Amino acid sequence: MERITAWLHERNPGLDGPIAPDEDLIEARLIDSMDFLEFIDLLESLSGRTIDLQTITIDDFRTLDRISERFLKPSEAAKA
Repeated sequence: MERITAWLHERNPGLDGPIAPDEDLIEARLIDSMDFLEFIDLLESLSGRTIDLQTITIDDFRTLDRISERFLKPSEAAKA
């Protein structure tokens, strides 16, 4: 999660302090459409998995908690 918060701070130089795990990143405009594909690339790099754009929704990126749950936790298939 540190790399994700660092990326968000890099893209938002006026952002001071920590980002709450439940803060709505979309509403706060910490992730915008211009940076979205780069953010997907970061998540793929961190997770080691390809993100199928057909299976995601904007809600998957709303909070740090949701991003962690959706993309950074081991998948059920990997656990089996």
